[in-house]
Amino acid sequence: GWGAAKAVAESETASVVLLDGVPDPTGRTGTRATSGKPFEAGVRGFWKDYPNINHLVTRTLGLNEEDVFTEYTRSSFFSPDGLEATAPVFSGSDVLQLPSPFGQVFATFDNFKRLPLADRATMVGLLYAVLDLNRNERVFEKYDRATAHELFTKCGLSKRLVDEFLKPTLLVGLFKPPEELSAAVTMELLYYYALAHQDSFDVRWIKSKSIGELIIAPMAEMLTDKYDLDVKGGCFVKSLHFNSEKNAIDKVTYFDTTSKREVVIDDVDAVVLALGAKGLKSVVSNSPELARNAPELAAAASLGAIDVVSVRLWLDKYVATDTPANVFSRFPALRGAGGTFFMLDQLQKDTENELWGGQETPKGSVVACDFYNSSSIATLSDEDIVKTLMKDLLPEAVEAFRDAGVLDFCVQRYPQAVSHFSPGSFAKRPPLQTSIANVVCAGDWVRMGDREFGAKGLCQERAFVSGIEAGNALLVETLGASRAEGKKHPVIPIRADEIQVEVGRAVNGNVLSNVDRLLGPVSDGAFTVFGLR
Repeated sequence: GWGAAKAVAESETASVVLLDGVPDPTGRTGTRATSGKPFEAGVRGFWKDYPNINHLVTRTLGLNEEDVFTEYTRSSFFSPDGLEATAPVFSGSDVLQLPSPFGQVFATFDNFKRLPLADRATMVGLLYAVLDLNRNERVFEKYDRATAHELFTKCGLSKRLVDEFLKPTLLVGLFKPPEELSAAVTMELLYYYALAHQDSFDVRWIKSKSIGELIIAPMAEMLTDKYDLDVKGGCFVKSLHFNSEKNAIDKVTYFDTTSKREVVIDDVDAVVLALGAKGLKSVVSNSPELARNAPELAAAASLGAIDVVSVRLWLDKYVATDTPANVFSRFPALRGAGGTFFMLDQLQKDTENELWGGQETPKGSVVACDFYNSSSIATLSDEDIVKTLMKDLLPEAVEAFRDAGVLDFCVQRYPQAVSHFSPGSFAKRPPLQTSIANVVCAGDWVRMGDREFGAKGLCQERAFVSGIEAGNALLVETLGASRAEGKKHPVIPIRADEIQVEVGRAVNGNVLSNVDRLLGPVSDGAFTVFGLR
C-alpha cells in the first residue's frame, strides 16, 4: 500500500488517501505490549536483492544504512538432535566467491552437522527445474499445479534432504510444508533467495525499534508533509461502489473504529487494493457489483491464507547463542508449524534499553519467536505457548535457555495473515490490473504480468514494488501513456541472472521446443522432463 501511495502522491496528479485497519499505519507510535514494552508482528529480514527498499532508505529518505540495518548475519537450524546447520554470510571476506551454485556448495560444505553429503548432493536435480520453470506459460502452469513435494520426488531429492532441510526451510519461507505448496512458487523462492547468486541468501535485520518506526515513519512524514498524503488509521474498507454507467468504482465505504461509524468517500477516481486474501474476501463479499464485474477478484478472494503467531519474551538472564537468527526444525512441540527465534538483544544491542520500554534497566535477553502455519499452536493459551517455548523448544535448541526465567511476555495471533501459494493457485491470484479500469491490486501475491519483478514469494521487496507498479498503472490509465511517462515512479531491477543460467535456459528452451514440434498433436507445447500434468 505504501508503494502505491508513494508512486501516485509523488506524481502530484491526484489527492491520495491511505486507509489501514491498524491504529497508526505511519509507524510513528510503534506497537506496544500491555506492559508498555515494544512489540512487532513478526521479524522480517532484508535480503541482498532488495534494491528498491535500499534506495528508499538511503536515497529517498536520506538515512544512514548503518543506522537502519544490522550487518548481514549468520543463522542456525536446530532440531531435536541439536544443531543441524549454520548459514554463513556468503559475501563475507572469508568466503571464496564463485559462480552459483558452486559458491553456495563450497561455502556450506562443512556447515551441515548431520545431513550427509550424499543426501545434499541430490539437490542437483532441482537445478534443471530452475532452467525449465519459465520456458513458457504452459510449462509454468504445469509446475504450478504440481506440489513442491511431487517435484522434489521427481527430481530425485532424498527423503532425508526434504524432511530435514527443505521442509523446515519452506515452513519459515513460504509458511507451509512442500506437500501444500505450488512447485512453481517454491522454485521461484529457492532461486531468488538461494540459487541466483552465491550471496542471495545474505540477510540483515532492523537495527533498532521496528520497521515501522525506522522506515515507514520517515516515509509517511515525507509523503504527508510534501505531498499531502492523507493517512487514516483504524479504518477498515467495507465495500466499493460500482458505477455501471462509468464502468468504474466511484465510491469507497469504510468503517472508522475511532468514531464507530461508516464513512463514504465520494468521487473516487481510482482504487488500489493492497489486501491479502482475508481482507479481499471481506471487501468482495460486501461489494456484489465488484464481484460481478471483476470475477478475477472473486476468484482471488476464494484462496486460503496462513495463520501466524508472534511472541516476545523478556528474560531474567542473558542467553548466549552462536547466531542471532535461528530456525526450529522437526520439533514435535511445533505441532506442524514452522518456527523461528531471534535474539533481539544481539541484533539491537546499541539500543537495548528501548527493548525494555526505556523505563527499566535491561535484565536479560529479549527473544522474538514466530510460528507460521500456526493454527494448532494458536489454540493454546498464551501461557501454554510461552511454556512450550521455554520448556520444549528454546532449551532443546540452546541449553542455556533452561535456566532462564520469563519476566514478561506478549503473544499475538494473526489469523489468515499471509498468502498461501497452494498448488494451482497462480491463475487465481489477483492481477495487477483488473477488469475494472480504475481498480488495481498490490501485494506480494499479485500477478504482475508484463511488469513482473525478480523478487518472489513472501517478500517485502516484491510487496513494495508491486505497489509502485500498481500506482504507475493507474497513472497510465488516467493520464495516458505519453503524459504518464515522465511521472511514473522508477523501479530498480534486481541483479541479472548469471551467464551459466542464461545459457542453460536458452539451450533447454531450444531443445524442448523442438521436442514439442516433433510430438506434434500429442504435445500441448509444454513437454516436461518430469512428466508434470
